[in-house]
Amino acid sequence: MKESLKRIVESARFNTFITVLILINALLVGLETYPAIADNYGSWLLVLDIIILAFFTLEILAKLFVYRTKFFGNAWNNFDFLIVVGSLILYNSSFISVLRIFRVLRVLRTVSTIPSLRRVVTALFMAIPTITSVILLMSIIFYVYAVIGTFFYADIEPEYFGDLGLSLISLFQIFTLESWASGIFRPVFAAEPWSWLYFISFIIVSTFLMINLIVGEIVNNAQKISDEIDKETAELEGIKEDTSEIEGLRKEVSELKSMIQTLVDRK
Repeated sequence: MKESLKRIVESARFNTFITVLILINALLVGLETYPAIADNYGSWLLVLDIIILAFFTLEILAKLFVYRTKFFGNAWNNFDFLIVVGSLILYNSSFISVLRIFRVLRVLRTVSTIPSLRRVVTALFMAIPTITSVILLMSIIFYVYAVIGTFFYADIEPEYFGDLGLSLISLFQIFTLESWASGIFRPVFAAEPWSWLYFISFIIVSTFLMINLIVGEIVNNAQKISDEIDKETAELEGIKEDTSEIEGLRKEVSELKSMIQTLVDRK
């Protein structure tokens, strides 16, 4: 029974079924944000949510039965377990806001069921040390430019560069490229023509170079993961080929035995 259940749990159809349930759950949570739909079909949405949660619970129980303690050796399994158990514990509690958070978090289970998404998230986590270093470097750049901006443009635009805190907020707006030209740059540029060097250099260094460093690290990690998967797949294919060769040798040995036995019987 355990082996048959393991084949079901690890099958592509089962994973596809769970993924479809996750997407349906996401759709139901989205529909509940519309007051008209929530008022008219709230009871139906509740029934469907209970059914979906029941399937998720059965999935977790089946995996616990199949893998036992090995189930908790996988971070994605722990994530799924926490979401489902949290939903079950809080379902009839008074913590409605926390329950809603867990219901929305069920949508994130698509990451654990779709291999390509898992690779992307794994690459993102692998890039955290590099991202931390880049953020530290960006903080230094922000601080330097904020001090420069406060010294040079506090009298021109005190609303944006009146002190260090305002300069940091203004630089963050420039970093996001949100209305920076008309709101911040042009008034300063009208009073100080050489200010374009300050703004353009900051955008090039912070927005283009730093973000590309982060993206490049994530892409490199994703490539490493893909290479490792390809290597493991090649090794599995090699094992299968070796297994087929062993089976072929066994057949040949069996045929030789039968031939020898036939010759012995004739004598």
